[in-house]
Amino acid sequence: MSGNETGSRHNIVLVGVDGSPTSLHALDWAAAHAERLGWPLHMVCSYAIPTFTSVSLDGGFAAMDDSAIRDGARTVLLDARDRVSHLTVPITAAAATGDPTGVLLEMSKDYGLVVVGTRGRSGFTERLLGTVSAALPAQSSCPVVVVPYRVTSAGGVDVEGARADMEHVRPISRIVVGVDGSPTSDIALRTAIEQAKLWDAELVAVAGVSVADGASAIAWLPAQVDHEQVIADVKAGLDAIIDKHERESGIEIRRVVLDGTGAELLTEFSTAADLLVVGSRGRGGFRGLLLGSTSQAVLHHSACPVLVIPREKKPRGSRGRRNAS
Repeated sequence: MSGNETGSRHNIVLVGVDGSPTSLHALDWAAAHAERLGWPLHMVCSYAIPTFTSVSLDGGFAAMDDSAIRDGARTVLLDARDRVSHLTVPITAAAATGDPTGVLLEMSKDYGLVVVGTRGRSGFTERLLGTVSAALPAQSSCPVVVVPYRVTSAGGVDVEGARADMEHVRPISRIVVGVDGSPTSDIALRTAIEQAKLWDAELVAVAGVSVADGASAIAWLPAQVDHEQVIADVKAGLDAIIDKHERESGIEIRRVVLDGTGAELLTEFSTAADLLVVGSRGRGGFRGLLLGSTSQAVLHHSACPVLVIPREKKPRGSRGRRNAS
């Protein structure tokens, strides 16, 4: 996600807003990232117009006047613009009619990054751990950041649904990337390197292989296999990958290989990270990362934002070129 174009895609951060505290937190995150990248920020509020909403006096159905819905979307966007008015990058906004998943997927073809929160209302009434979160990261044409829903109670404990202030957007100082040797994870690693350079952040590459006894173990692994040797082999493979990228990028990358599934390890590491970077498909310890239960577990339980790299994403050049299209 550096400063040049890929095809018709523009270097603009797109964020979905709906007026909810969680979408505003995602907006804050998107604004900070756009400022750091030097990219414009575009806000979209998606809404659906019901054809029939009530029963009329004659027993038929009454069509709803959609002007109130449109006015509500415009109000959301005006409030959102005021919230990020301090930015030095260009800010634009638009209301869009349609299903939020479809709207964002279509728009992802023309943007460099899409940012959404994990809960919403109105146009984003589907919880982001339902339709939107499942479809958007897996099918988006550009990278997607899912910003977790986190509020803090008076005692400082994270709670769901509490009436409390959202946490402030933290600067990105530590990035964790899942690596399994697949082409998509290689793209994710390159993107994580770009992000580490952009934020001058520590980068940690994590590989997982489930070799422990019990239900989580690899089903086909013979009992007589040396589990320590399996871990050592995975570590050797990770070292070969990371050594190559360190030489090319000139930055130091920490390496971690642990016994466990991709979802378990990434979720655990997310508590000490400011950004997780994963590919939309993988193999080995991260097999099916964003296609099934593993992806849902990561997106649902991650304590930090998750940057998902689409399968077909290509490296987008160096950090130095930051002009917007």
